[in-house]
Amino acid sequence: MKNIEDINRAYVQKIISKRKIPEFFPGDTLRVGVRIVEGKRERVQNFEGICIAKKNRDINSSFKVRKISFGEGVERTFALYSPVISSIKVIRSGKVKRAKLYYLRDRKGKSARIAEKMKKNIGIEVEVKSDVETKTNENLSSDSLKTSTNESKKDIPNQSKKETDKKKNTKPENLKK
Repeated sequence: MKNIEDINRAYVQKIISKRKIPEFFPGDTLRVGVRIVEGKRERVQNFEGICIAKKNRDINSSFKVRKISFGEGVERTFALYSPVISSIKVIRSGKVKRAKLYYLRDRKGKSARIAEKMKKNIGIEVEVKSDVETKTNENLSSDSLKTSTNESKKDIPNQSKKETDKKKNTKPENLKK
């Protein structure tokens, strides 16, 4: 005999197999696509804000998103596995040290900002060229160097080094003070 928890886990697995839900945490900026039914028509409206709380309880999982709309703070609680949610996109991930960010309710402007979490990429990606390409490039570059040195020798007229090294005096001598 199955208990309720097993049934809920099976239902969650079924929902996850149909729909992709990204991994996000409190402090992340989310864009939640919400299905809205108006009469016979159905449309998706995006609700973009900061995730201030997340509750992981199998099928009862939920999260709160807060945004500022026309100078007024608006919070909305979404059930994570609800059919009302069409998509969840993580816009940027925030660097926070708390699980619940309810202190943002009292803050306005710059003090309500959250620093962005930078993802570290360790290692260097190196492109490897094939031997054929490098040999052709070396041959071409050596040929071009020979022609360029010959041309540069032809371009310089017979002048003494003193004349080419001298700097021209560009200051006018007859300036009135």
